[in-house]
Amino acid sequence: MKNSHSLQSVSRRNFLKYTGVASSGLILGAVVPSHLAWAENNHDSNTLNLFVSIEKDNTVNIVCHRSEMGQGIRTSIPQIVAEELCADWSKVNVVQGLANSAYGSQNTDGSRSIRNFYSAMRQMGAAARTMLEGAGAKFWQASIKDVYAENGYIINKVSGQKLSFGYLADLASEQPSPDVKSLSFKKPENFKIIGQPIPIVDLPKIVNGTTEFGQDVLLDDMVFASIERCPVIGGKVKSVNKSAALKIPGVVDVIVMPEQSFPVVFKPLNGVAVIAKNTWSALKGRKALEIDWELGENQSHNSEEYLEELSKNIVTKGKVVRHTGDAYKAIKESKQTVSASYTVPYLVHAPMEPPAATAVVTQEGCEVWACTQAPQGVQQTVAQALGLKQEQVKVNITLLGGGFGRKSKHDFSVEAAILAKQTGNPVKVVWSREDDIQSGYYHAISAQHYEAGLTESNQVSAWIQRSAFPSIIWTFNDKVTEPSDMELSLGFGDMPFTIDNLSCEKHQAPAHLRIGWIRSVSNIQHGFALGSFVDELALVSGKSTQQTWLDLLGEDKLLDVKAQGFDYKNYDMPIEDYPIDTSRLKNVLNLVVEKSNANQTTAENEAWGISVHRSFLSYVAVATKVRVFNDKVKVLEMYNVIDAGRIINPDRVKSQMEGAMIFGLSIALMGQIDVKEGAVVQSNYHDYPMLRMHQSPEIYSYIVESDELAAGVGEPGVPPVAASVCNAIFRACGKRIRDLPINKHLKV
Repeated sequence: MKNSHSLQSVSRRNFLKYTGVASSGLILGAVVPSHLAWAENNHDSNTLNLFVSIEKDNTVNIVCHRSEMGQGIRTSIPQIVAEELCADWSKVNVVQGLANSAYGSQNTDGSRSIRNFYSAMRQMGAAARTMLEGAGAKFWQASIKDVYAENGYIINKVSGQKLSFGYLADLASEQPSPDVKSLSFKKPENFKIIGQPIPIVDLPKIVNGTTEFGQDVLLDDMVFASIERCPVIGGKVKSVNKSAALKIPGVVDVIVMPEQSFPVVFKPLNGVAVIAKNTWSALKGRKALEIDWELGENQSHNSEEYLEELSKNIVTKGKVVRHTGDAYKAIKESKQTVSASYTVPYLVHAPMEPPAATAVVTQEGCEVWACTQAPQGVQQTVAQALGLKQEQVKVNITLLGGGFGRKSKHDFSVEAAILAKQTGNPVKVVWSREDDIQSGYYHAISAQHYEAGLTESNQVSAWIQRSAFPSIIWTFNDKVTEPSDMELSLGFGDMPFTIDNLSCEKHQAPAHLRIGWIRSVSNIQHGFALGSFVDELALVSGKSTQQTWLDLLGEDKLLDVKAQGFDYKNYDMPIEDYPIDTSRLKNVLNLVVEKSNANQTTAENEAWGISVHRSFLSYVAVATKVRVFNDKVKVLEMYNVIDAGRIINPDRVKSQMEGAMIFGLSIALMGQIDVKEGAVVQSNYHDYPMLRMHQSPEIYSYIVESDELAAGVGEPGVPPVAASVCNAIFRACGKRIRDLPINKHLKV
């Protein structure tokens, strides 16, 4: 097994420290390396990352150190441990781990929870099983070869007797932690829990409303805060008249937030907080504030003008990041050329539950309750803001009502901590929908340009592609003015075609908003542009889009983009373990066409569009059928196929893929954030709409069965969606959409 780690028993005190839950019996930890997030500060490598404890009543506590936002990670992680443990699933109790560097990275984004911890979790389960088997052998004075675990019991092969895990828990805790190299693991064909569509463990409480989200936290003597934040990034409070706000019944204080400077990182925005006895009073008091802002240089930013500038520059030669041959010479010598530019506007996460955090500060430290994807980041950032040691900050992770990357930023938790310290009370900072849309972190506005040269036989002999967008890295270093290799590794620099003459280039694009990762990140614009351009090439060459993809992908191969000069990041995973495998791309493409019958004739004004994309180490193809009539587009059907390697819970994978189709359609059809005079124009779902039920198509999801290493699931479904829809629209009505969203061109 890859990634073997050493194991050790864990004290009950440390189990309580890392989980907040007391336990007895067998407790086990593992030493695993931190998997560092590409957009977070480095965490020290530590021990005791994952834990199993077994109670005398046969309860098997399995810690989940990741954040649950509907993706089912609090089910999938325990499934892996329980499988190798040979546990009775009905006896499994999932415990939410607190923020602690001992877990390695807890940053639940990047579609990496399973791929980064699959091996360690199998080892955890196998080690606990080995210790229980050792305890059983000792109890019966039998050979270890004569005992085995099954469904929560240790069974004696010779006598047929069996003892429950709970009965053996204390004896097992006295066993030495096994050497990982000595562990035995189940063969995949013997899996009984991994690969099963087990319902998510939180489902009953979610349905009956008894679970706790960030907005639900209530503490004694708690006050509520609503913050008027500067509408322009970098702006400051010049002066504030508090008098009218303080007259609102329930308002107890008005506090100017500590002034922040660039880089923005995860700092709170500059603004003024209204503290009240209830949310309604806080909001009313906030509306009564009279604030004079010093808006700063970003007040001149206009997104429409900015995109025009990007689009103007993108057709000129940029800075080369990957190349082979002489693309410019080959373009001039080609029989025919095809070129097109594509744009995607600013986007925002807009989860159903806006950010919320509650904090209390005492002489001992600070405790936070937050709907966070990154509890360790909250711990670090709050400690820094309050001048505390990291271990003085305790972070409780609630369930998240959606995240999509927004809740991996810590600004809202820091706001709560700062205000709790100043007021001396527990403080809940409540973000409204308007706050979330107008004061968040944004997917970068972008322009892409593609050119291809064709031979007389319509084979592609030259290829030029360019991308320009403000970088996420600017959020951490405000001197950065161009996309990073990390971002270009997301569907651009890893473009999967082998072409003799190739030039991949980037352009300058300074940032004027807080840029942050949103579900699928730069794959959104790169998947849209590449998938659309291949469709345009297909029309020129007279081939089907499917065949054009297959021709461009060529023979089955493992693509080495580093050999062409690109510093490819491969989602922070070894290329040897997760190569760019064109055969897998072709397989999902062919499967989605087969399942959807996308090459079949359709009714008048109807058509199919297809696209395929590799992201987060997975391979996804999407086929979309639309009808266009009277300048209105209706999405009728969507088929998707994912190859994500080893699947832990197919029910969760299908759910994630269905969600990705909806998320991708929202972006493609209606997603747009406008900025005028430095401020975001949109404010709520009425002008930043999500897909509604009447707009939602029938969705059919298929999973490729595979023994390959587990890859990402949460994000890979999004990138092919927009291209598949726009390709279908063109074939249905002849209108080529290169500038998202679609509702700028057609009614939706």
